[in-house]
Amino acid sequence: MTPTSQKISPCLWFDRNCEEAITFYTNLFPNAKITSIQRYPDGVSDGPMQGMDGKILTAIFELDGLTFQALDGGPLFQFNPSISFMVNFDPSRESDAAGRLDEMWAQLAEGGKVLMPLQAYPFSKKYSWIQDRFGVSWQLILTDPDGEPRPSIIPSLLFVGDVCGRAEEALNYYVSVFAGQDAAHTKMGMVAPYPAGMEPDKEGTAMFAEAMLADQWITAMDSAREHGYAFN
Repeated sequence: MTPTSQKISPCLWFDRNCEEAITFYTNLFPNAKITSIQRYPDGVSDGPMQGMDGKILTAIFELDGLTFQALDGGPLFQFNPSISFMVNFDPSRESDAAGRLDEMWAQLAEGGKVLMPLQAYPFSKKYSWIQDRFGVSWQLILTDPDGEPRPSIIPSLLFVGDVCGRAEEALNYYVSVFAGQDAAHTKMGMVAPYPAGMEPDKEGTAMFAEAMLADQWITAMDSAREHGYAFN
């Protein structure tokens, strides 16, 4: 997928530190650049945009093939881990995938919060879930080199609270919507349900699921644990 063919662009809402954040990300990720910036005009003195003079109204940037939008929108919305970005480090594509994962983890961890420690898990020899200093959440994973190739960065949705148990249903719905526009590049991918004995997670709900929407992959998971956040 090239940036010009991308139909879905994740949008990151920052509180007056957008420029610092996107500069950090484009220095951290490979094949990255800021492609455009529009700023608030001088004289924004009333309402919730007060003091936004010169801040970023809209920015477009790319990280290893995925195009993002970003803006300074004030404190109305806050990041939380219900939406994160899975970053795949594939040994079949780069010889030092594990080392590069370690390097990126160290930079994202500085000033951030580790949600799942960097270690081996049943699904990966090396994985960590981390919320960076700007509040954006990343899942860094050393992928199986024998598995089906996936993009370097994939948006990921965590279904908790009242919507826990509906991750697979949601992906099927999104597939049905996008299939009407691009059926050739829209499909369900792997669905791995929770087995019995993993309470509080319910057997049969989605431990991991994925779908391709208009040639763009997205993942989803259910979690019945208490998280204190949800989609906003």
